[in-house]
Amino acid sequence: QVHLVESGGGQVQAGGSLRLSCVASGSTLSIVTMNWYRQPPGKQRELVASITGGRSTNYADSVKDRFTISSDVARSTVTLQMNNLKPEDTAVYYCNAVQIRGPPAHEYEDWGQGTQVTVSS
Repeated sequence: QVHLVESGGGQVQAGGSLRLSCVASGSTLSIVTMNWYRQPPGKQRELVASITGGRSTNYADSVKDRFTISSDVARSTVTLQMNNLKPEDTAVYYCNAVQIRGPPAHEYEDWGQGTQVTVSS
């Protein structure tokens, strides 16, 4: 199992920046992909960005060219740099770790507790 702790959320005006961090502990060697999800008020949770193998990244269309995901494997940390924030980015942001453990190989997921990001216009 992996324990995840997010930090860095807060309130910012539109156009501003925030940097979210997620520190993983526990079975970190089993992690294959780290994700950032978000859940806006009254909406479903959605995938924002992912990083696999510490290098391969993917982004939701809504955040491309504004958000950057990166990881520090040695420190078991993944960060999400968010620039040019918009009011529609307001949400609770969650860190997610996908792991492969076994044998037999099986996929597991763990979640952080979430951190609130509020962007005012």
